[in-house]
Amino acid sequence: MVLKCDSSMLVNRKPFFIPDWSEDVRVIPCVVLRVSRLGKNIAAKFATRYYDAVAPAFNIYAADVLATGDWVKAWGFDYALPLGSFIDLERNPWQDTIISFDEAIHRASEVMTLRQGDLIFIDRAIASRPLLREEVLSVSIDNEELLYCKVK
Repeated sequence: MVLKCDSSMLVNRKPFFIPDWSEDVRVIPCVVLRVSRLGKNIAAKFATRYYDAVAPAFNIYAADVLATGDWVKAWGFDYALPLGSFIDLERNPWQDTIISFDEAIHRASEVMTLRQGDLIFIDRAIASRPLLREEVLSVSIDNEELLYCKVK
């Protein structure tokens, strides 16, 4: 998990512009949990009580900047998280995350108080790949488009 500010989120089918200060921008698919209640130090066995929906997203980062050790610039720049629409947990097709949803809630709540509406982004167990101009990042379930983002 990586902590990002709310200005990192890109919503409403807006395009993502590759920053001119990076030569190697990469993308990782991820799943977003929506926190449904206040909690701190939540045990993993109780974590399901603390999230109510999931959404697809893409975690975009500057790999060349990351290699220099500047984690904040590499991961935390504006609009680096295209975020899709939330769906009920019962419709969740994404089981291939690097840690379980319950473990993500547990770990996050160890270091910060979770509040209703907070979002936890969890990378999927899929390798990152270069992001290319003019490609489209999209996710659909049962012919319902949840996320669409054109890269420029």
